[in-house]
This record gives sequence, C-alpha cells and structure tokens, in this order.
Amino acid sequence: MQNGAEFKGISVHNFSEKILEQVVHFHVMKLSGGFFLWVGSAPVLSNLAVSMSSKYDSMPLSTLVMGDPSNTAPNSLAQRLAKKTKKQVFVSYSLPMTDSSLSLLVENRIKKELELHPEHF
Repeated sequence: MQNGAEFKGISVHNFSEKILEQVVHFHVMKLSGGFFLWVGSAPVLSNLAVSMSSKYDSMPLSTLVMGDPSNTAPNSLAQRLAKKTKKQVFVSYSLPMTDSSLSLLVENRIKKELELHPEHF
C-alpha cells in the first residue's frame, strides 16, 4: 500500500514480429493507470507522445512531448490506444515512415497483443 492505494509497480513486456521483411520490436511498460509503448527496429528513443481521455471530448487528448512535430505517427497511435484502453498512453514510434502499410500492420500487431495479453497493458 502506498498513500492508501495498492501499489503494483512497473511490469515490462517485450515481443517482436517480422513485418514486411523488417523485424519490429515492441516494449511495453505497464504503469499505474496507463502504459508506455516503444516500437522500433533499433534501440532509439527519437520521439515521445502522450494521450489520455478527457471528460470534455470523445477523442482523447494527445500531444508530442519530444521529437519531430511533422511525424504524426506517435501522436495518432497514442490517441487510438488511449481511446481503446481508456488509459493514459505514452508512445515512442521509432520506425521509418516510408510505408503506410507498415504502420497499419504494426498497429494491428499491437491490437492482437492487447487481446492476447491484456494484463501487460
């Protein structure tokens, strides 16, 4: 117990998938009330977005904390995951934006992992 609430700490879950001839790594850190998701093919933290639900709007709020503002991938992924999970979501998306089908396949793989292992998110 911490401040009258049960403290569960941080849990880590990693998985990888070969998507369009590229190995994509996924790193999930489950936090109290949310999770951090890193997606990439090399160990780089080039951007970070955060998104959370708001009682004033049906679409979760989202902002880029660090990185190139012209790359909307981390923001939009964080927003869609926050809407789906109803949690605060931090996303770092470190894959090249060369193929739009790659982004869709990556997001589908995340959703599959969410269904298979919801306890890690």
